[in-house]
Amino acid sequence: MPEYNPVLQAAIYEVVDNQLRDGKPPETRQTYERLVAEGYAPDEARRLIGTVVASEIFDVLKHKQPYDQARFVAALRRLPKVPDE
Repeated sequence: MPEYNPVLQAAIYEVVDNQLRDGKPPETRQTYERLVAEGYAPDEARRLIGTVVASEIFDVLKHKQPYDQARFVAALRRLPKVPDE
């Protein structure tokens, strides 16, 4: 099982929770509701959305490129398939 950083995980969940609370982008809430309707537990839906947040952060840092909302939303729409590294 891969190691993880609990501080980083908490930060990513905070981003997800903020997006869900604030409705920005609205696709985060739509994706969450879709995943729950498809039978995923709420915590699992948050975890899946968190993989998209982490992937976007990784792309921004690794490739020194700006946040791309279209890419982020496209990845949300592909869930439960998680983004490739």
